[in-house]
Amino acid sequence: MWSGPPQPDQGLPPPLAAVPVPWKSTDPCQGHRESPGALVETSAGEEAQGQEGPAAAQLDVLRLRSSSMEIREKGSEFLKEELHRAQKELKLKDEECERLSKVREQLEQELEELTASLFEEAHKMVREANMKQAASEKQLKEARGKVDTILFAEFQAWRESPTLDKTCPFLERVYREDVGPCLDFTMQELSVLVRAAVEDNTLTIEPVASQTLPTVKVAEVDCSSTNTCALSGLTRTCRHRIRLGDSKSHYYISPSSRARITAVCNFFTYIRYIQQGLVRQDEPMFWEIMRLRKEMSLAKLGFFPQEA
Repeated sequence: MWSGPPQPDQGLPPPLAAVPVPWKSTDPCQGHRESPGALVETSAGEEAQGQEGPAAAQLDVLRLRSSSMEIREKGSEFLKEELHRAQKELKLKDEECERLSKVREQLEQELEELTASLFEEAHKMVREANMKQAASEKQLKEARGKVDTILFAEFQAWRESPTLDKTCPFLERVYREDVGPCLDFTMQELSVLVRAAVEDNTLTIEPVASQTLPTVKVAEVDCSSTNTCALSGLTRTCRHRIRLGDSKSHYYISPSSRARITAVCNFFTYIRYIQQGLVRQDEPMFWEIMRLRKEMSLAKLGFFPQEA
């Protein structure tokens, strides 16, 4: 039976005293013994490493924070530069838009001014045309009371059926009072030929050229001379010559003779237009015929433009 723990006084031998023995590693790789001092140093190194771990982690965090701040600063600078560049481009575009807007406003203003000017000019032309028409109507009314009523009646009768027959009363009067005297030159033989060519519309007037021309004599007058008029026989500087029909002969004429022939040709041209239906307004037509008759009267009296 168990009667409690043994007592020292019950004849047991005394305990062994602790005797220090040399420590030997059981690791077969280590062939030498290590002193207790080495164990102390190892423990101190492990403790130091345990203390350096949090400091290194904190240093890494600081480095990350520093790198992050640097990236932010560089990114911020880049964005600022891009923003500045965009603002500059936007400013340039705004200036260009403003310039184009001013150009458009200027063009619109010029267009408005031009439109107003054209409208005013058109209105002025219409007003002047109305005034001329009113004046023509007034002159016609006055003329009907002043001019020979027989002449106007003859014109109206001819206007109903226009013809080039010179036996009709209207043209017979014009031939007798204007055409005949205007084409009555000193050289009668050539005058007859010229009158027939004018009536047939086969007479040609052209400026004097320097080439050699055939000589044609009419009534003892040298018609090939540029210093003698073939129609009047007077010594004049002849700047033009006439040709009758298909004839190759030319006759030099003075400025006065040319003006008389031209005045008659203008009259015949106008009445041909009337006959062909190219002129239809009766009132201006009568006054135009009166003007052409006036030109024939002035030409036969020796009044003509200097360029003739």
